Amino acid sequence: MLDGRTPLHVFERGTVTGVRYRDEILEPYVCLFRGAVGPEFILMDDNARSHRALLVDEFLESEDIRRMDWPARSPDLNPIEHVWDILGRAIATRNLPPRNSVDERLGPIATGNDNLPYFKYEVTLQGLYI
Repeated sequence: MLDGRTPLHVFERGTVTGVRYRDEILEPYVCLFRGAVGPEFILMDDNARSHRALLVDEFLESEDIRRMDWPARSPDLNPIEHVWDILGRAIATRNLPPRNSVDERLGPIATGNDNLPYFKYEVTLQGLYI
């Protein structure tokens, strides 16, 4: 984790299941970030099926990680959707030539060696900062 950012994680193949979400996102990133933030940490996900699997619920409970409840299918209410939109628009303006592999397309972003401006996106929502 660098300056409050984690590396970009790309699921290159297959479907993101609850097991993959737990093993590839929650354990290596969320638990680490929670430890850095402290007991006031609240996980915000987007209600994707893999995020709501029973084994994910059990894992979060065992790690004492609180999750923010969001209504299903409510991107307007979820501030992280606005961050994804801003990032997507910034990437779209880059006019890069077509690339074949995920590494070629996302390599500079994944390593932090791109020219996209990094920003701290803060949203206050009942005392929550993202």
